Amino acid sequence: MSEIVVVAMLKVKEGKVDEAISGFRPVIEQTHGEEGCISYALHRDNADPDNLVLVERWRSQTDLDAHFTQPHLAALGSLASEVLSEPPRTIFCSALPVGDPAKGVL
Repeated sequence: MSEIVVVAMLKVKEGKVDEAISGFRPVIEQTHGEEGCISYALHRDNADPDNLVLVERWRSQTDLDAHFTQPHLAALGSLASEVLSEPPRTIFCSALPVGDPAKGVL
């Protein structure tokens, strides 16, 4: 089974980015301990600091599906309604390794 990369783009309400980052912290820390989590990293858009990007890498679809059932993920629903100005835009991807194998995938 191939790895899954997830990219979630999050538009945060003006003045709420610090609250959003703080709210994501425990979810990220707990997710790092999940079976199959290769990476789960929060980023901030340099051009618009109210945009956050979550980039995830999972060993398999099965592991990602299990992630969605975790209790700590449920906390994101209430956090999102408080800090996001719109629903997240989430993209699920499979790598297309091109070029140097060490540099051509996340």
